[in-house]
Amino acid sequence: MSDSNESMRRKISGAKSIKSVVRTMKAIAGSNIYEYEKAVNALDEYYYATKMSLVAYFRANKPDIHHMQPDKLQKDKGTIGAIVFGADQGLVGQFNDIIAEYAMKELSSFDSKIVIWAVGEGVRGSLTEAGIPIEGSFKVPNSVKAIAPLVGDILMESEMRINSNEITEFHIFYNHNSEQMIYEPVHKRLLPLDEIWMREFIDLPWPTACIPEVIGDPKKTLYSLIHEYIFAGVFRACAESLEAENASRLATAQRADKNIGEILETLERRYQELRQSTIDEEMFDIVSCFEIGAKNK
Repeated sequence: MSDSNESMRRKISGAKSIKSVVRTMKAIAGSNIYEYEKAVNALDEYYYATKMSLVAYFRANKPDIHHMQPDKLQKDKGTIGAIVFGADQGLVGQFNDIIAEYAMKELSSFDSKIVIWAVGEGVRGSLTEAGIPIEGSFKVPNSVKAIAPLVGDILMESEMRINSNEITEFHIFYNHNSEQMIYEPVHKRLLPLDEIWMREFIDLPWPTACIPEVIGDPKKTLYSLIHEYIFAGVFRACAESLEAENASRLATAQRADKNIGEILETLERRYQELRQSTIDEEMFDIVSCFEIGAKNK
């Protein structure tokens, strides 16, 4: 019976150790969510400033849009490039499978060749298992500071492929936080910046009575603004994906903490029962020995 007690104590000790690890994971995930959410909120102001700068540019250099028709995007021309943001680390549930499945479903509607880059080995594995060839992959950033270098690599890759006419469109897929669910998949088209994209800025009103002016070379100014606009879009996608990843990990850790707590409660109850049973047997032996000794006198 003593062996059973010792075994039960080891199980309780192991469960407490696991619970401590899970609680540490919860704290780390919660801290990460705050950092990435703060980065997204800070980016909103920069993104707005860039967007309004483009509005100012198109007010000063308004193109002829009479021939432009807001048709649906053409889906049967050229090669489409896509970036799919996923997770490298574990305890994220179906995070990678959901975004991989969503990306494949969205891209299947295009009658074009598809070229995919994966951000994270997890989503790369999900896409590969589904039979989707991967052109390349990037590592998932492990901090806010690491996002900018990744975005720079992505933009360099996309610009190089577009400039060489290897791809004609560029899309991004990622999970972001949702009020209804922990996260949900999102699809955005980054390139090309065509008349449909341009119309969005031409139609936006200027927020003040002051008329904006463009200083310097218009072409260089437009190129710089477009570069910053795309950078902000990709940066936001990456930050939101990381925020959603940590939200998924936090939810998984919370479930694990609850389950381990219930298991620990059961183990402690069984241990007390075992301990009480051992005490009862020892008391019975003592009483029996006393009775036998009393009879022998």
